[in-house]
Order: sequence, then C-alpha cells, then structure tokens
Amino acid sequence: MNTHLQLRDRVADEIRRMIAEGRLRGGEWIRQEPLAKQLGTSFTPIREALKQLEAEGLVEHVPYRGVRVVEFTLEDLLDIYTMRSVLEGLAAATAAATITPEQLGELRQLHERMCHLHGMNTLSEVRQLNQRFHLAIVEASQRKYLIRTLRAIWTWFPNMLWSQYLPQQSDPPEREREDNLDHALILAALEAHDAEGAQRALQHHINRSRQTLISYLGMREEVK
Repeated sequence: MNTHLQLRDRVADEIRRMIAEGRLRGGEWIRQEPLAKQLGTSFTPIREALKQLEAEGLVEHVPYRGVRVVEFTLEDLLDIYTMRSVLEGLAAATAAATITPEQLGELRQLHERMCHLHGMNTLSEVRQLNQRFHLAIVEASQRKYLIRTLRAIWTWFPNMLWSQYLPQQSDPPEREREDNLDHALILAALEAHDAEGAQRALQHHINRSRQTLISYLGMREEVK
C-alpha cells in the first residue's frame, strides 16, 4: 500500500478514536494546525483523512468556517434506530438461510464473551464485542448492499451515540442482562435457520434498545 495512503488511514483511525472516546464531541470544530502537531504530521494527511470521515458521516464541512464533528439530535438517533431495525432485521432473516457453521461458532464465542463480562470497567470491551456480533450477522446475510449500508451506519452510529449522549463509563440500567438475553434469542433463531424468528428477535432487540435510550435520556433530563 502507498505510504501516503497508510498515513491518511492512520490519521483517520486516530480521529475516529478521539470521537468515540469523547475527546472530540458533537459540534466541536476540528482545528487542523493543533491536530497536525498532536499527531506529528503535515496538513495533507489531515485534510485527506477529514474528507474520508466526511464521506463516512462523522464530520461535516461548513463553508467559510471549517470542519466540525457531526452533532446528532435525539430525533436523528431515533431515525437511525428505525433504519437499523428494518435493515438488520432483513439481514438476520437472510442470514438464517445462508449462515455457515463457522459463522455460528463466531457468534457463539462473541455472545459467551459478553455474558462473562460484568461491570463498568468492562463496558468498552462489551461495546466492541456487541458491534462485532451485529456486524457478523450482517456479513452472514451475503447481501452486498445491506452489508455496505449497515457497515456505514455502524461506523458512526454507536460512536456518536456513546460520546454525545452516553458517557464512556455509563450505560442505561439493565442493558447488560437484557442485551445478553436478546442475543441468546437471536442466536437460537439463527442456529435453527428460522428466518422469521431471527428477524423478529433482532428487531425486538433494537426496538427495546431504542425505548431504553428514550427512557434513560428522559430520566437524565429530570435529574438535571
């Protein structure tokens, strides 16, 4: 691979990480000069990395102002949950017919690892495993446009949600136990090659998460 492209990709990865960890928050302007100094690079890979992240939906260019991190409204997030419910449900239904024993084995391992992780100090790892679990189902569907679309959504959706609405060491109450139960039902349906059951279980999981987020954010506002 071209060394120049590798540098751009490394810079893009670091900016993604800064957004995911809340070091760059929704609405914050990205200043290229201090960022270049921080990352020890020139402006060129910074500009190219920002163009890449803009295409992914993580940042936006504002004419005559610069580049800033995308800031989602609650309505945006709820729309994204609705899109995920429809598209991931379809992917799960398709995957039920096409999933291989090896892919089922990977899902079982991811599920078992999540079930053995408890407490706030494991939250970051659980979130990474959860993303891998969902995308493994999407990949198993073998539907290239579903895969492409959902990969794009998962590039920015969880990162922006966690950094903007949920602190890095916070999660809505009861999520851990409920998510594990939901994942077990999804996995069982896929193992049985039950397309309708897989779709129903995955959509229930996403819709429940959506409602939990609404309740959690509502409670947080009341506390304020």
